[in-house]
Amino acid sequence: MQNSVTPDAISAVLSNPSFDSSSDRSEIVVQVVDLKPIGNRYTFSANDGKTRVKAMFTASLTPEIVSGNIQNLGLIRLVDFTVNDISSKSTKYFLVTKCESVASALDCEIDLEGKKDEEEGGEAAKRQKLDHSPVSDVVSTGITLKPKQEFVAKSASQIITEQRGNAAPAARMAMTRRVHPLVSLNPYQGSWTIKVRVTNKGTMRNYKNAKGEGCVFNVELTDEEGTQIQATMFNDAARKFYDRFHLGKVYYISRGSLKLANKQFKTVQNDYEMTLNENSEVEEASNEETFVPETKFNFVPIEELGMYVNQKELIDLIGVVQSVSPTMSIRRRTDNEMIPKRDITLADESKKTVVVSLWNDLATGVGQELLDMADKSPVIAIKSLKVGDFQGVSLSTIRRSNVVINPESPEAKKLKSWFDSEGKEASMSSIGSGMSPLAKNGSWSMYTDRVLLSHITSNPSLGEEKPVFFSTRGYISFIKPDQTMWYQACKTCNKKVTEAMDSGYWCEGCQKKDEECSLRYIMVVKVSDSTGEAWFSSFNDEAEKIIGCSADELNKLRSEGGEVNEFQTKLKEATWSSHVFRISVTQNEYNGEKRQRVTVKGVAPVDFAAEARLLLQDISKKN
Repeated sequence: MQNSVTPDAISAVLSNPSFDSSSDRSEIVVQVVDLKPIGNRYTFSANDGKTRVKAMFTASLTPEIVSGNIQNLGLIRLVDFTVNDISSKSTKYFLVTKCESVASALDCEIDLEGKKDEEEGGEAAKRQKLDHSPVSDVVSTGITLKPKQEFVAKSASQIITEQRGNAAPAARMAMTRRVHPLVSLNPYQGSWTIKVRVTNKGTMRNYKNAKGEGCVFNVELTDEEGTQIQATMFNDAARKFYDRFHLGKVYYISRGSLKLANKQFKTVQNDYEMTLNENSEVEEASNEETFVPETKFNFVPIEELGMYVNQKELIDLIGVVQSVSPTMSIRRRTDNEMIPKRDITLADESKKTVVVSLWNDLATGVGQELLDMADKSPVIAIKSLKVGDFQGVSLSTIRRSNVVINPESPEAKKLKSWFDSEGKEASMSSIGSGMSPLAKNGSWSMYTDRVLLSHITSNPSLGEEKPVFFSTRGYISFIKPDQTMWYQACKTCNKKVTEAMDSGYWCEGCQKKDEECSLRYIMVVKVSDSTGEAWFSSFNDEAEKIIGCSADELNKLRSEGGEVNEFQTKLKEATWSSHVFRISVTQNEYNGEKRQRVTVKGVAPVDFAAEARLLLQDISKKN
């Protein structure tokens, strides 16, 4: 029945705590209500005519929504989904990983509550209800769910044992597994099992701190949907699983724990990170050659690459291939080994170009493929690129970089359409051309994306999905003199050091002790303009420009005595000085509550001539 929902399906699912969507059961057809985008996913309410439940489509279904195959008020058949708890609430929601479109958008939301009238008023009431139904082509009879056998949660080892002992087809094995998508995991969940591929494996590292010595290593895991997470193992767990994890292999993992990711050390886009201990279970999944994770991207436009120069953050890029160089051999400084390199030039809709260096296997493999098809101007997407300052801005692949040629994505189709219609005839310029040494530190973008402070403070959700960048002009209105303004840093690598037991300072990064350390700024300042005020976090280089001296010099002033407090004088001199700031806005979680964090990426004195030109441009746009 084309335009029909399955009555009571949602109630039956929610009342069965052991429900598994992949088990043998009749189909479930629901109506999509209140379809809304959230980041790169879509949420909706699943409606069976009597009951509604919150639901979310995974990112893999976004193209279906964008193309119009799945519509608001349309009908879908749920093929594969899981039932999860909303954190800190007793509410359930459906996470839909696979579905089929049954019907396009209906006139209104389906309501089968009239069935009570049928029971009370007999056939007359039934005919009256059908005659006056707002959706005349909706059939009010549905398919009843079959009783389901009680589901028993299985660990990774139990799943593997069953799989090895029973040569059932893969589809049949899927019925006995309760594999959770990575996107559904949270720190408050109980037992779970995931199926993931190892897409990057780190080396075993030894460490030494005040608590003693140990070892640690981590892996990057990707599930079939393309969601990634970093898993870390310490000491006994590290020694147990280091030889068991192999790059490219697929594993079932259970009995791990999750916590909020430390943004300073995370290498993948995930709010959480996983920790595996010696009691965790890791078993290789055999016959999983077809398990190919979907690569997810978070593209940065070429014209915005300048703010990532020499930063730790890796970026993803999509562009049209303009040129491909022959393979070159470069001698590596560390061991004098000759390694292959190939440069490709990419362009995007900003009419800017950038050079990307492919190294090792990417240079000889994908690079040769691109050279053979360069005249066709293919679109390529590259994940995990390092941004350097060679010739202003340059990009390089690393070991975990991934290149996809002509990806099937909305971004690729849009870029290809632009290039075919106007891009091939457009005049392009290099993103790094004309950049001065000052520009490499971010000052080149001080007059782009200019906003007032009210734009930031009045939008508390800014930076929720990813960091957003702006420039702003304001005054330093207050510097707290009693805050922790600096930290003790290693003179070699600038990382935080700890005081050694006897004397000197121990650096974890360099694994050595030094008799002296330096101080590096880490402080907050209040910035004000005509529309409001906000607290900015500033680090060493930026704080030195604000204060006017190094942290070591300011600490010396604070420790000196005398009638005149030079420390307080220095802070007062910095107050009510005007600067142009390049800032990033992100969301940090503290005590379970998300807060906005504004970080200074660059500081420059006010160039009044440039400010006047900026005002003239704004005036001309409004006229």
